Amino acid sequence: MKLWQKQYNLNAMIEAFTVGNDYLLDQELVPFDCQASKAHARMLGKIGILTEIEVEDLCRGLDQILELHRKGQFAISPADEDCHTAIENYLTKTIGIAGEKIHTGRSRNDQVLTALRLYCKAKLAEIATNIQTCLTVISEFITQYGAIAIPGFTHTRKAMPSSIALWAGALCDALTDDLDLLATATHLFDQNPLGTGAGYGIPLAIDRQMTTDELGFARIQENPIYAQNSRGKFEGFALSVLSQILYDLNKMATDLIFFTLPELGYFALPDEFLTGSSIMPHKKNPDVLELLRAKYHELLAREIQVRNTAVNLISGYHRDLQLTKEAIIRGFGITLVAVQIATLVFQNLSVNPDKCQAAMTEELFTTAKVYELVEKGMPFREAYRLIARQFGEKS
Repeated sequence: MKLWQKQYNLNAMIEAFTVGNDYLLDQELVPFDCQASKAHARMLGKIGILTEIEVEDLCRGLDQILELHRKGQFAISPADEDCHTAIENYLTKTIGIAGEKIHTGRSRNDQVLTALRLYCKAKLAEIATNIQTCLTVISEFITQYGAIAIPGFTHTRKAMPSSIALWAGALCDALTDDLDLLATATHLFDQNPLGTGAGYGIPLAIDRQMTTDELGFARIQENPIYAQNSRGKFEGFALSVLSQILYDLNKMATDLIFFTLPELGYFALPDEFLTGSSIMPHKKNPDVLELLRAKYHELLAREIQVRNTAVNLISGYHRDLQLTKEAIIRGFGITLVAVQIATLVFQNLSVNPDKCQAAMTEELFTTAKVYELVEKGMPFREAYRLIARQFGEKS
């Protein structure tokens, strides 16, 4: 039975269309809805809606669902629509009347919001942990190879001397900034919408501070209309932060595609990281880097989808917002794997010092020669023209 079920059956084609693939996506949200439902049940017990025994029964039933979920045995059917309905139906079937009471003091709107908030907080933390691991691996790479000089490029042409430490250090700085962005996103999500109902509050004296404390939120999201309006806004911001991470990994992957060209050969990936051609026997292709580069665009499309879905809606909930759920879930998945792949690449990336040294050709040092003359008192523009003329004569 659906949470909104009335005295009629929904048209089968309409049902399939409106459910979409939420019943599949919501496996991700089961642990978080159970967590929120436990806190909600204990709060209902405190205010006298549930008896102590009913609270215990409900928490036990939610623990059973968590165990089934861990074993991959908690099913959500299209008829359930989502995990929230499947959980309540399970509780009602196994416990009885207490299962029918647990929805007291909440709407599916704030129930979904709460599970998504908890999910997003957990995923933001998981990605931050993986970025920290990636930073450690890159730092170890710099310790091993950082002193080796390589050319720096502008316009895809040799420009000035650089080094592996300078190149890899730029990625470290970028990912460190990304950790700050993740912290900002976490702060945004760290407010409890449970108890805001369908966007206009609950006509019952519920204890929102209790559920806020139980669920580990930093604060209550007070305004019930804004709780609904923030759906899509918060997810769009999270995807924007994730796109910054993939922007940086895109740059790294593009550099490595270039630096591992056989004609340059500053870096190399092991053969087991490379793919081949079905027609050209000699090919060893950096597909992993090309796909890592492309993941930025895939994620950016998700961000644009969420932002465009959430705008031009009047205040309050609209079913359009259902379509933002897959974007944020997929976005976290894309980013997590991308960071893990980047870490694996740096763990297995090798450097060819001889090719790096051979690449440090004379033109890379023309700017330094200009400044040697400047330090001796020659005007910069005169020194620039002199070195340009000398280099032109040699080449």
